[in-house]
Amino acid sequence: MITFRGQTYALDDPAVLAGLGAVAVLVLAILILVTLRAAGRSARMTEPMLRQMQSLDARVQSLSDGQQQLSGGLMHVSEAQAASQARVLALMENRLSEVAKGMSDSLHGSATRTARSLGELQQRLETIDKAQAKIEKLSGDVLSLQDILSNKQTRGAFGEIQLNDIVRKALPADAFTMQATLSNGRRADCLIHLPNPPGPIVIDSKFPLEAYEALRRATNNSEAIEAQRMLRIAVRGHVKAISERYIIEGETADGALMFLPSEAVYAELHANFPEVVREGFAAKVWIVSPTTCMATLNTMRAVLKDARMREQAGAIRKELALLHADVDRLGNRVENLDRHFHQAAKDIEDIKISADKAGRRAKRLDSFDFEELAPEPEAPRVVPIAQDQK
Repeated sequence: MITFRGQTYALDDPAVLAGLGAVAVLVLAILILVTLRAAGRSARMTEPMLRQMQSLDARVQSLSDGQQQLSGGLMHVSEAQAASQARVLALMENRLSEVAKGMSDSLHGSATRTARSLGELQQRLETIDKAQAKIEKLSGDVLSLQDILSNKQTRGAFGEIQLNDIVRKALPADAFTMQATLSNGRRADCLIHLPNPPGPIVIDSKFPLEAYEALRRATNNSEAIEAQRMLRIAVRGHVKAISERYIIEGETADGALMFLPSEAVYAELHANFPEVVREGFAAKVWIVSPTTCMATLNTMRAVLKDARMREQAGAIRKELALLHADVDRLGNRVENLDRHFHQAAKDIEDIKISADKAGRRAKRLDSFDFEELAPEPEAPRVVPIAQDQK
């Protein structure tokens, strides 16, 4: 690199090389002129020296010609290099254009796929949000249900509502009474009007849940044992209360039902407290869950249907007797009608015979010529004489 008057020139640039060659030729020419001047000063030089000068001049001319040829070659090389650089630049521009187009297409496709993925992600997030909202609502419902079941009065109302729904689905409306008052002043949650025997049976919908919840929350063995003890005491006390309040001799059946609106409590009692269940059987208080209560009520429905059919058996027999008399009367009337049909057919046959005779007589009168009539042959008698006179 050469810097001259603030401009930088590359030594490998053909134009710079050509310029340097021209400078070298100029310097050489100046040297030659200086030499010629020196030769002029010494005009009295010898002939050999003159010949050397001529030879030197010829060499300078040859060098000048070579310099011109070199300059033309350098210009040709410079032009060829410029054309090659133009072709390389054009090729590079084409390649860069293709690469840019490919990158643009790729980026557009990536953007499209990204937008589609973002849309699908947005839909999934919306679905997740909806599911989260449902879960939160369900959590609130569960918490409200826990609040209901944590209070004894609201728990009793919840059990009554569920029992009412089950009973109304299983039995006809006149087969039960909700909140029925017994002769001892106690009010039963539901009284099923079964025939004697066994008689009306009471269903109680209140159940002890505090001890069961304590059993579920137990974190160690001592707490679990204490909760089990409390659950046994609570269930036994409830069984005893039902037996004393809702089993009245001569008024209700000799047993009652304790309705548990929770399948979990029912399963817990039968799985881990079988002695309490047996004590309930001994006290004639049968523990039922929503599922077993529905099965029990369906059995009661069959009993009610059978009892009502027995109550109507006398009326059915009376109606059957009347139906039998009506059938006998209908048979007699059919026989009478048949006899009338036969008599009518016979009368029609007699009428036809009489009509034939009248026709023949009218025909003879029509051809009457005052001549003696030949005796008319008598028709064959097919009926008695008395009837033939008709």
